[in-house]
Amino acid sequence: MAETEKHETEAQEPVFSSLDFEPELYAHDFGRKSPGGTKEIHEIGFRDASVLTLDVDQYVADFNERVIGAYNRGVGPVELPADVGVARSLVPPGTGALRDFSYIAPEIPEFIAEKCVGCMTCVTECPDTAILGKAIPESRLEAEISKIGDPEEQGRIRANWVRTRKYYDVPARKGREGAMFGIFIDPTKCKGCAECVQVCADLGYHALKMIPKESDTLPRYRESFNFFRSVGPTPKEYISEKALADMMLAEANALLYVGGAGSCMGCGEATAIRMLLAATGFVYGPENFAIVAATGCNTVYGSTYPYNPFLVPWTNSLFENAPADAMGVRARWNQMGWQDKKLWVLGGDGAMYDIGFQSLSRMLASGMDINVMVLDTQVYSNTGGQASTASYTGQDAKMASFGREVPGKQELRKEIGLIAMMHPNCFVAQTTAAHINHFYKAVMRANEFKGPALINVYTTCQPEHGVADDLSAAHAKLAVESRAFPLFIYDPEAGDTIRERLSLVGNPAQKEDWYTPPRSDKPITFIDFARAEARFAKHFDRDGNPSEVLLRAQADRLANWHRLQELAGLR
Repeated sequence: MAETEKHETEAQEPVFSSLDFEPELYAHDFGRKSPGGTKEIHEIGFRDASVLTLDVDQYVADFNERVIGAYNRGVGPVELPADVGVARSLVPPGTGALRDFSYIAPEIPEFIAEKCVGCMTCVTECPDTAILGKAIPESRLEAEISKIGDPEEQGRIRANWVRTRKYYDVPARKGREGAMFGIFIDPTKCKGCAECVQVCADLGYHALKMIPKESDTLPRYRESFNFFRSVGPTPKEYISEKALADMMLAEANALLYVGGAGSCMGCGEATAIRMLLAATGFVYGPENFAIVAATGCNTVYGSTYPYNPFLVPWTNSLFENAPADAMGVRARWNQMGWQDKKLWVLGGDGAMYDIGFQSLSRMLASGMDINVMVLDTQVYSNTGGQASTASYTGQDAKMASFGREVPGKQELRKEIGLIAMMHPNCFVAQTTAAHINHFYKAVMRANEFKGPALINVYTTCQPEHGVADDLSAAHAKLAVESRAFPLFIYDPEAGDTIRERLSLVGNPAQKEDWYTPPRSDKPITFIDFARAEARFAKHFDRDGNPSEVLLRAQADRLANWHRLQELAGLR
């Protein structure tokens, strides 16, 4: 018998005869060391060693009823005693689904079915898993609706479904039954950011609009969403692997971030995390990957006790050592024969650009099969918006505030993507959640790549960037168009030279200095990007003229773009 097995067996039946104390005095005092005992005696000196064991299934059921129930009633910290799960920092998966945010906002999106084309952009860009889509064969849908006794309710449910070319006409032309497509809003998860409305309008469809919450609104939305859940999943034949946004139709594998997180309204980070989980889960299944998260916004809104929005295992060590922590997880997995499981590290620019940069560099040089997603908000978002080395020159942030003597941050921005490219045999990408296909392709290729991978993602932070709740995707696109944050993919397996490995596909006007939109004669520059965000507002005079510092920031962004063009052989 192995030593550990022997120890565990002995621990099942503590022997008190050799201890110089009365066991009855300590029968329920599990935290006290046995008087005069050694460490070994202390470890086995429990009256009931079963306190150290945990029936996970039983604990999850109890947690969801007792703990979640108490917190939903607002009495959790007052009424609940400590328990073995809390002592181990365990929170069951997906408990965020039981959190209700319906009281947060005065408005909620309304779906206008006849204007919808089924592009799934609204579903993809929602940071809270509050708006979901489904494609159901027409005969099956009608059969389910016919089970509803109330004709008025039937009409309300039927109004959420539409025939689209994508899901109805195309399958019908191929000899299959057409599917009706529906969009449904979960009123308990929607925070009213209106991001879905904005991205739909940006595409010219206008199939969503915000409406005020009246007395009958929430009951009506709950009615529709309950039907959405009861009608069953979208059949696989209606989910196209070529249309990457369709991945979120695969509920069991792709909807692995259930919402209920305490992130800000419209949070750009949460959207990126949802999409990462969707792309990985869709291909490999939720049982074949896990996450190591660096302390930051993602761990705070992702584990505000007792609500966990993740349906995959994740752990948090410290702010500065998530990549090193992941190296230990990867090594242990490999020992167990789990080489094919995917491991992702999450962290902001504070954790990856700055405090944990040494740990990140060591991991990238290790050759280990670990993927990193940097949630680049250009500030330390979680601690109040302090400047980081990812911040732009001139940015007004804590520790680099705009003042009479020092007008914002004076340093140039660090380019972590370029630095990562110089590590041996590393896959590197820079992308945004607003560029859906580019983002998904980067994540899927990182998962395929056998070695370290880093994906740097521009994530709009509404309070620190000074932008509206519904403009996360719009400002991410503007960051790319203005050369503030260029897209690229660097794949070591694409060739022997940097020129062969580096692709700038996805950027507009790849060979030009600046991008000029159609039907315009004015290029979009970094100044235009800065003008749209409050973090740069103090750099403009009353006539809208930019400061010298902001002009220097623009020159830096153009120089960075030129550098990428040169490396990619476009300049």
